[in-house]
Amino acid sequence: MKAEMTFEQAMERLEEIVAILESGKSSLDDSLKLFEEGTKLTAFCSDSLKTAEQKIIKLTGDNGQEEL
Repeated sequence: MKAEMTFEQAMERLEEIVAILESGKSSLDDSLKLFEEGTKLTAFCSDSLKTAEQKIIKLTGDNGQEEL
């Protein structure tokens, strides 16, 4: 995975990986490599979303609790 990959690029690559795996046309070895890459991309995307959420909370002053 490229160090300077954006969230959007990671999601696009994940979509490519899913399409390849769903096609059933890759070998077991290739499928395992793609799956490993996909899990790394998923972790990257999840971390990116958590970071964005934390920034939004900080900027809005929202601590996640609704006012009553």
